[in-house]
Amino acid sequence: MSTVETYLMRRISMGLLIAAAILLPLFSFFDLIDQMEDVGQGFYRMKDAFYIVLLLLPRRLIQLLPFIALIGNVIALGRLALNSEIIAMRAAGLTPARISLASFKVGLCLLLLLGALEQVIAPEMQSKAIAHRLEALNQSAELGEDLGIWTRDENQVLRLGEAIRASYVQDVEIFTLDDQGLLAAYVHAQGAEIISNDRWSLHGVTMKEFDGTQVDTRSAARLNWSPFLSSEEVSKLTRPAESLSPTELYHHIRYLKDTGQQHDEISLAYWRKFGAGLIMLAMLLLSVPFVFGSRQTGIGYRLVLAGITGICVYLLDQILSNAGLLLDLNHALVALTPGLALMFIGSLWLQKVA
Repeated sequence: MSTVETYLMRRISMGLLIAAAILLPLFSFFDLIDQMEDVGQGFYRMKDAFYIVLLLLPRRLIQLLPFIALIGNVIALGRLALNSEIIAMRAAGLTPARISLASFKVGLCLLLLLGALEQVIAPEMQSKAIAHRLEALNQSAELGEDLGIWTRDENQVLRLGEAIRASYVQDVEIFTLDDQGLLAAYVHAQGAEIISNDRWSLHGVTMKEFDGTQVDTRSAARLNWSPFLSSEEVSKLTRPAESLSPTELYHHIRYLKDTGQQHDEISLAYWRKFGAGLIMLAMLLLSVPFVFGSRQTGIGYRLVLAGITGICVYLLDQILSNAGLLLDLNHALVALTPGLALMFIGSLWLQKVA
């Protein structure tokens, strides 16, 4: 690695840090405003809002990384252009392709960071944020690792072991209490299909009724149950697919396939995590021609163009994802196409301005 390339990578990294220092606090402030709407409900206080925003920082960073890559690279290369360093590099024989290679190497480091955030850090912290928020709002509580999500009404306590989507949950327990608050009946089901707001279909059911000192135990393959919460409320209790790690999504997709259940949204969410990495690399590549193609303009104009480009890419990605679900297209193709297309466009643009 040459001295010039090392210098470029250092300056690009600094530009990315500047972009992150601008975008991450800005969007975290918006998250805080959103959380403040619930302050005063249940046990939810301002300290809970700040704590949840802090826990959501890794997820927000993942969402912003493509924009950070685009704007940060424009900032870094734009500053070099303003100081005539780009001109000196070009005069020394450094081509735009070599400069983009330095950006790409920084992008590979960002890709490792993205993988660590997606697989390890963000899912755990977002899960804690969801559980803490629901507990503070007095809606439910996650009592510990592998204990699931708990919620209750006046005389029933419900535990959802693995509630990844709103229409199906695994490992369901229902505790029925009498007027004295003592356990009157217990139901355990291997899974529950949410048919409607007033009907769940439990399967693999074990029922126990407590009558004084006697326990009556029965089993059933299927059992209909009238829940005390709607499917919309269940959806609030469940973790969104975005909050799951790629490994968790992969195992859940396999489970849904094995049981013959719908898995389109989960599968698309899985592939979009890989598509996000491609889009981030494409943004780094796409940002290089902004500098070489706009020599007579200032860095502010370039940043505006970069921002508009980032918004267009985000909207395009959302439109393609939703269209892919509606048209039942291949999930991997839908998720990876935007990033691959942007990398191709960036390569062509780079050749044009070289």
